[in-house]
Amino acid sequence: MTAWMWRFEKADGTEVQPAVQPEEFTTQGDAESWIGENWRALLEGGTDQVRLFEEGTEIYAGPMSLRAAAED
Repeated sequence: MTAWMWRFEKADGTEVQPAVQPEEFTTQGDAESWIGENWRALLEGGTDQVRLFEEGTEIYAGPMSLRAAAED
């Protein structure tokens, strides 16, 4: 079974503990839905950006800013 996981970071790339503990995701869609539901709480809790990994391989080229979502 493939494991998908988020890495939570400050703007400078330093890893931080998330304000909302993620579950274990078995699909990319589940992981993306979870971040869509929880990004505000994560941002308020000190996470500026996230990275999605599948079995240790980063999925997106670079981090995804949670601040960009707040500006929409």
